[in-house]
Amino acid sequence: MRLVETEHRDRPDPLTRELTDESPTLATVRRWVADALADLSDDHRDDCLLVVNELVSNAYDHGSGPRGIRLRRTSHPCVVRFEVDDAEPDHPTLGRSRLGEDRGRGLVIVHNLAADWGVNAHRDGKTVWAELACATAYPAKSH
Repeated sequence: MRLVETEHRDRPDPLTRELTDESPTLATVRRWVADALADLSDDHRDDCLLVVNELVSNAYDHGSGPRGIRLRRTSHPCVVRFEVDDAEPDHPTLGRSRLGEDRGRGLVIVHNLAADWGVNAHRDGKTVWAELACATAYPAKSH
């Protein structure tokens, strides 16, 4: 796995994690996101972690595994955008799962937490993205 990091505050360049070799565990992805968003409030960071967890889980479950993850962030206004690429052309469907009745709530979580989300189709599959807005970029709480 190759990690390519660029400065991410108020720039169009995303933090990117290319998944070219061995795919990371979800815990590794969450840690990467938590570290990148360490200066946000706990509540906003937790919402971001839920959303990225669902997007990456869906790529593993339905899309032949994620191919790449991008995190884009602006501070004014505070918006965090996640983009997860996979090789499957089928678009996700809100509230419906091909994995059985006990599954299929992930996109409902994304839909409820994100200000906006969607899918961009491309030649090599698709990119599922979600944007989370926050009123202000609060400093992380000290414990």
